[in-house]
Amino acid sequence: MDGMRDLVTVDWLAEHLGDEDLVVVDASMAPPGTGDPLPDDGIPGAVRFDIDGAMSRRDEADGLGPVGTHDMLAPADFERALRTLGIRLGDRVVAYDAAGLFSSARAWWVLRAARIEAAVLDGGLPAWVRAGHPTAPVAVTLGRASELTVTWDASAFVGADATAAALASGSAAVLDARSPARFRGAEPEPRAGVRGGHMPGAASMHYASIAPTGSMLPVDELEARLDAAAGERPIIATCGSGVTAAVLALAATLTGRDAAVYDGSWSEWGDAASGRPVATGD
Repeated sequence: MDGMRDLVTVDWLAEHLGDEDLVVVDASMAPPGTGDPLPDDGIPGAVRFDIDGAMSRRDEADGLGPVGTHDMLAPADFERALRTLGIRLGDRVVAYDAAGLFSSARAWWVLRAARIEAAVLDGGLPAWVRAGHPTAPVAVTLGRASELTVTWDASAFVGADATAAALASGSAAVLDARSPARFRGAEPEPRAGVRGGHMPGAASMHYASIAPTGSMLPVDELEARLDAAAGERPIIATCGSGVTAAVLALAATLTGRDAAVYDGSWSEWGDAASGRPVATGD
């Protein structure tokens, strides 16, 4: 059986869709502020990986929906959520989303943190449909028993203090996946009480700039961009709430770099009550 890497093509998925150990998850999210419903149909056999719901930790202060936060579940809670989906020990998981490459990398990153073999479908559902493949309703569970045990990789995520230390020492490059306008503070944040701007010392790398058509740039182009932004340093990826930061983590992984995601991201750092410093402009 062919091996699976962190990024797979539509052709690869079509060839392996019937493999007994392959699970496909639909990690689609509505872009913040749109209120657009998610498509009911997706890749045949896919199960919903609900980043806006069961697959993220919610505090009472968080609003549900697209402008909530998306902090990682505790390992035991994530294990239970994966068992509910029907994901089993030894399964390989391919994540896709309806935008091409927006939120699927978040599913890939958290699965990888749980030491589950996972990949992102390059181009997502749009690429699947363009290739002429059929669609079918997305399920809420695979309907099978699971005794999956999660072994957690704590290095996949960092908090605000570790990010601040990296900014102060320069030991890692902090890359911000939000839009350039949000990075500058020229566009309001979608979450109430969150200031505009960025972490002093962070660099802007909009996630869409490295996946401009919903598919990742070639590896040599990714290498050039990451070299320019980070040199040889490891990367801490951040964004609004830890979702599109995973697109930068995917780029880093594809080019052989060490990466971590700042899970709280700007929704935590930029909170008016956090006391963290904020810079505006370029």
